[in-house]
Amino acid sequence: MEQTDVRVRAAKDDLADAVAWVARNLPTRTTQPILRGMLFDVSDAGLEIAGYDYEVSTRVRIPAESTDVGRFAVNGKLVSDIVAKMANKPIDLHYDGTKVHVTCGSSRFELPAMTIDDYPAMPETPAVTATVDPSLFTEAIGQVSVAAGRDETLPMLTGIRMEAEDGRVTLAATDRFRLAVRTFDWEAVADGPVELLIPAKTLADTARTIDSHSSEPVTIAVGDGSDGQPIGSDGLLGILGPDRRTTTRLLEAEFPKFRPLLPKEHSAVASIEIEPLREAIRRVSLVADRGAQVRMDFSEGQVRLSAQAEETGSAEEILDCAFAGEPLLIAFNPAYLSDGLSAIHTNRVFMGFTQPSRPAILVPEPEELPEAGEDGMFPTPEVDYTYLLMPVRLPG
Repeated sequence: MEQTDVRVRAAKDDLADAVAWVARNLPTRTTQPILRGMLFDVSDAGLEIAGYDYEVSTRVRIPAESTDVGRFAVNGKLVSDIVAKMANKPIDLHYDGTKVHVTCGSSRFELPAMTIDDYPAMPETPAVTATVDPSLFTEAIGQVSVAAGRDETLPMLTGIRMEAEDGRVTLAATDRFRLAVRTFDWEAVADGPVELLIPAKTLADTARTIDSHSSEPVTIAVGDGSDGQPIGSDGLLGILGPDRRTTTRLLEAEFPKFRPLLPKEHSAVASIEIEPLREAIRRVSLVADRGAQVRMDFSEGQVRLSAQAEETGSAEEILDCAFAGEPLLIAFNPAYLSDGLSAIHTNRVFMGFTQPSRPAILVPEPEELPEAGEDGMFPTPEVDYTYLLMPVRLPG
């Protein structure tokens, strides 16, 4: 029989962080109102707060005081908004069978409880596949997710491709205009190759809430790969931290074959300090029409950035840069170019070019710049991150 008198007290900061995290993934529009609910499960181990919409599940455990054990559900986004506005004092939750009373100091709210029998069963967490350093994992996802598509009519482009074998992991994302690829190592627990297409938004949101300074590794759970199938073929991914866990349904779509798109050599290369370049792009693009281009005119020792529009005028700025190869004029979408620069975590960016109409690469500057071969071509440096960017066609 369901407990109809449940009382629990938690610290304001703990509760506010927990309900805000769970509420972030709750649907705002749904034909099933129960999916807007947030589940509170009070036990001797503390308070577990959960949400689930049949695609993404989130669960977080926080310390709490209680004299009873039991469960109740309430509108998740509403209770999150309420708790966020409370004073910095302990918050009491009391479920009386039909209502949930939220009390903090002199503030009191009475919310209708949801019928817990209608709440969907939470998915079981898949078998553990690997563990990974939280700082490394969050950095890699952040670098790749910038290139993921947002057009829901092309679901294969809204995901992040994850491939792993023998402890080596590759993440990739593309929206057709840029491609980001990151490689890193993790501690594999299960044998076998990993082949996943993970919703980029869910993965990026989850990564942002991982404590990158924690000494506890992040656990990746994507099934056991039984019957000779690749790990993850059961269609569910779990990301588990010390107190938080997320599961998400994988995308059933075919990610484009991306490796042949990465050039192995370049006819011209440049090395530029990132922060001055980002600032110059911000200034020059002020006069560009929305979605217009920023031109980069490379010559020995410098790059000239320029933009123009009939109604707003023109702008240009010259920066120092190391450049080798024939002089080159190429144009990019300034937002896409800035995204790539933001994802590179070195002081300087290495850029490789083939033709003004062909994609260029942006990578962290290696310790040693590549030298041209006998054919005058420069090899791509050995790096763990590559941002491939399509240029904008120049008039004429």
